[in-house]
Amino acid sequence: MRRLYAVDEVAAGLGLHVGQKAADATALVPELDYADADPEGDLAALAALSDWCVRYSPAVAVDAPDGLLLDIAGVSHLWGGEGPMLDDLLDRLAANGIPARGAIADTAGAAWALARYTADRTIAPPGGQRALLEPLPIGALRLDEKSAAQLPRLGLTRIARLTALPRMQLARRFGLNVLRRLDQAMGEGDEALSFRRPASPWFDRLAFAEPISQLEDFVRAAGDIAALLCKRLETEGKGARRFELTFHRLDGKAFPARVGLSIPGRDPGRLVRLLAPKLETIDPGFGVEVVTLEAQGVESLSARQQRLDAATEVAAEEGLAAMVDRLTNRLGEARVWRDIPYPSHAPERAATRLGAMETPAPAAANAPPTPPWSPDTPRPLRLFAQPEPLEVMAKLPDDPPVRFTWRGRSHKVRRAEGPERVAEEWWRKAFEDASPDRVRDYYRVEDDAGARFWIFRAGLYGDPAIPPRWWLHGLFS
Repeated sequence: MRRLYAVDEVAAGLGLHVGQKAADATALVPELDYADADPEGDLAALAALSDWCVRYSPAVAVDAPDGLLLDIAGVSHLWGGEGPMLDDLLDRLAANGIPARGAIADTAGAAWALARYTADRTIAPPGGQRALLEPLPIGALRLDEKSAAQLPRLGLTRIARLTALPRMQLARRFGLNVLRRLDQAMGEGDEALSFRRPASPWFDRLAFAEPISQLEDFVRAAGDIAALLCKRLETEGKGARRFELTFHRLDGKAFPARVGLSIPGRDPGRLVRLLAPKLETIDPGFGVEVVTLEAQGVESLSARQQRLDAATEVAAEEGLAAMVDRLTNRLGEARVWRDIPYPSHAPERAATRLGAMETPAPAAANAPPTPPWSPDTPRPLRLFAQPEPLEVMAKLPDDPPVRFTWRGRSHKVRRAEGPERVAEEWWRKAFEDASPDRVRDYYRVEDDAGARFWIFRAGLYGDPAIPPRWWLHGLFS
């Protein structure tokens, strides 16, 4: 059966309502203009609207099918208070042809009810939502369909009548869901909200009296807001690994610019230098009116005391960490990485890649600690993904090579160290594969030109069925 999914103000004024049969609505209003409902499209539009609302709060939750919930704790002062913030939000929506109602309260349940069942732009005083909620109908509690239909038939038409009943009797007759919704609205029970992006207290905002559109203004705004947020981080002894600077245009579109740091930082000048190349891609349109900056991956960062002769040294922001940050933000995080130890004695598995901006995952409580690389068994700086075959002249049975040929070029060995015996990790393969040719004897050798190589012999001499083979696995220089 086709029913009305939503009605506008004109249709509501003619007596039509949501849930009404389409045939009855057409009988009442023959000239009714309607279109098929598109719940998926409505949800996508609501999600886009929630992303737009990040200019007001970094914590925005979608309340389908027709609402948004904003956590404005700690950010309303940026607008001059809760009232001006709510007015600005609703006025902008109305100017863009989006009718909306809003309310502010201590709890999500109370704000939901006040926005739909009281005068528009109602603001409940702190701890004062009960007095505003009790005169409202039962439907303001976001009850399930069965409870919302059953309670009014028993005379419980207002929230005040519900709160006057003993709690045990209420739970026994109507279930725990009614009590849960009542407690959530009154602030006596917790409610988990699913924000589209993780809520972060490290958030700042700048609004401009006149829209800006020039690149130099973008850079100046980035420096101003970075100084504000980094000052807060410094006051709290914190640093962040990621920063997201977002430019909000007059037409509601947002353009983010993201940068990451290899080590936590809070230097605004360093942030601006990383952000500046990305600001050239911002399309100002008819102008940018708001800029927001959010810090993510916030960690404790103690203040570093500078040496008296620090002026003669390379500044920290110009050192290796800054170079890694510039390369990563210019080339992409997937193209800059570092090696970290991995608990395996097999050379090709003794290290794993980690992004320059990533931190190692914490080990399980009962996991053995990862041993560091041993200085007694050095590894080459360049390790081949696949060992390359060699032609070798060596004394039997276990001496290092005297001469070897690699890629058609002969090398005479001047010095050699080894062997270092490494066997296959048999537990990673079937046991029958643990044959003598799985045993490797590694040597560090230097040729007469001073080049150093890491070569190994696979297999043992004396087994005619499996002759030993020599391979080059890496280069030390």
